[in-house]
Amino acid sequence: MNYEDREVLLRISGLRKNFGGLQVTNDVSLDMRAGIVTTLVGPNGAGKTTLFNLITGHLKPTGGDILWRGTSIVGLPHWQIARQGIARTFQDLRLFDHMTVEENVLTVMEPVSWLWQPGGRVKRREREDKVARILARTGLSSKARSRAIDLAYAERKFLSLARIMASDARMWLLDEPASGLDRSSYDRFLKLLRAEVEGGVTVCIIEHNLDIVIGVSDRIAFLDQGTLLADDDPDRVLKDPHLAAIYFGDQA
Repeated sequence: MNYEDREVLLRISGLRKNFGGLQVTNDVSLDMRAGIVTTLVGPNGAGKTTLFNLITGHLKPTGGDILWRGTSIVGLPHWQIARQGIARTFQDLRLFDHMTVEENVLTVMEPVSWLWQPGGRVKRREREDKVARILARTGLSSKARSRAIDLAYAERKFLSLARIMASDARMWLLDEPASGLDRSSYDRFLKLLRAEVEGGVTVCIIEHNLDIVIGVSDRIAFLDQGTLLADDDPDRVLKDPHLAAIYFGDQA
């Protein structure tokens, strides 16, 4: 597949972020193209989560630009960026623990889930049907009335994905979404992710587990100390001895 022919949804140009005298993002330029999975890899402290925070407006860059479908989103509040079609998960999941699974998904459908939304029973049924479809796809139908805090770890991971699916975002930024999953749950996660990508979703993942990286990636962007060292086909990146030495902490 020639990924270079695909539409660039998100373009990062010369992005920099400093915290005082510490530069954590160093002149990063990266295109994220439609309909593929791009994986951000690199050692701890490489700047991967910082890059996500810059894209989503949780941090403001020191310099450079971020274009979403050709328009700069730098300086926009995170909620406005989310409403433009960029959604993310966090390592700590950030679920509403004492709400039910169904309620957790409904909260993401704001403002269409507001109780005073016009449309009456028809719109309410549409919302309920959408939630039911999402829970079926994530294997959570039987847990719809369970509280998030009572779910098993893998179920909480899938609930985090269900919330992203409910947002109808075109781009998903997933921070270690499959970490800690057992083999069966991982296989189910991979199947779900591929189905969503084939349905038109574009995904960028932060991941450390090489098995997961190999299993999901269409393209790999390798970061180290805030610098983008590679953006290429997974096979070429993973077989580069210099990058392998950095990744496994054997830079000598």
